Amino acid sequence: MTIEERFIHYTTFDTQSAEDSDTVPSTSKQLLFAEALREEMIREGLHDVVLDEQGYLYGTLLASPGMEDAPVIGFISHYDTSPDCSGKDVKARIIRDYDGCDIELSAGIVSRVEKFPELLAHKGEDIIVTDGTTLLGADDKAGIAEIMHAVCYLRDHKEIQHGTVRVAFNPDEEIGMGAHHFDVKRFACDWAYTIDGGDEGELEYENFNAASAKVSFTGVSVHPGYGKGKMVNAQHVAMEFAALLPGNERPETTEGYEGFYHLTSMKGSCEGAQLSYIIRDHDRMRFEERKRMMEECAERINAKYGDGTCSVIVKDQYYNMLEKVKPVMHIIERAKAAMLSAGVTPKVQPIRGGTDGAQLSFMGLPCPNIFTGAVNFHGPHEFVSIDVMHKAAMTIVNIVKLSD
Repeated sequence: MTIEERFIHYTTFDTQSAEDSDTVPSTSKQLLFAEALREEMIREGLHDVVLDEQGYLYGTLLASPGMEDAPVIGFISHYDTSPDCSGKDVKARIIRDYDGCDIELSAGIVSRVEKFPELLAHKGEDIIVTDGTTLLGADDKAGIAEIMHAVCYLRDHKEIQHGTVRVAFNPDEEIGMGAHHFDVKRFACDWAYTIDGGDEGELEYENFNAASAKVSFTGVSVHPGYGKGKMVNAQHVAMEFAALLPGNERPETTEGYEGFYHLTSMKGSCEGAQLSYIIRDHDRMRFEERKRMMEECAERINAKYGDGTCSVIVKDQYYNMLEKVKPVMHIIERAKAAMLSAGVTPKVQPIRGGTDGAQLSFMGLPCPNIFTGAVNFHGPHEFVSIDVMHKAAMTIVNIVKLSD
């Protein structure tokens, strides 16, 4: 089976996760794909294939004879797709030798080069696109296809000496829950890589420190005709709180290593209101300062309107994996060398977001992130280059065959 055939088959499964669910995985339909993938892993000759009750799927490619003492390296991808766009009835289409022009996905839905200039980097390549009505699911079924292609390649090329290779596929990454039930002890690796990055060459081992903040406001509701000196409109107080935060430190005004406060939702009435924020920063000290800033803004509101008017609950979500990767930078150098051997120029960059690898790194499994070739995630203009998928698969092969 070719890598593109494998990937397109995977896209026929609807594996969308759901943020408002309290089950694991968050949607039962994810398990349908996990079960099919489990059967495929067994057919392809992987050992110790286990699908647990929470949808986490593990398997092993045994070491070459005499290589049993080599480091055990793992590769991980998630199989859920984003709640942001439908993943049902995906109709993937291959464009051979892409000409660099606008792509009509379906009637009236066009991926225009002017709007999506990243298409031009793949002129002359074979790319896979949607029909414009769903996402493609390359995030992260491309990663799964690349891992499976790589282990099958290693299985069939016995001249390549390698240690034990572990693979794992998990649900619910898109809702931030992908690593929560990952069994690091069962995975039993010296280190691992998530195959969940974007375009060719991306190598990421820095991500945001992340927290959520729920800010609640209590007002005083009286008849508006007699409200002078009595009414406290919680909605206006909430807007006042929002104005205390730096206006130039939002997602729409920041890039690179710059952190931000992001207002994700708001609701309220005169009597009560609530603002929901996410807080992000690569620098741990600055991250802690941002959390204190939320508390200080609440104190200012309470000093003006009275104690109990404003309260803040801040919860940490994940941390920058750099802290855990720094002591084992040889795993980054190994990935860089593997990319170069596959004809890929490494592009080291920080993730302006999170990754399962960040949480896994703090669970004792150092786990940077490697490219898949997928572009324009979470929407109908998503595409993936078959050429880059092959390079990602060969990067995996090169990682495990390189000597320390």
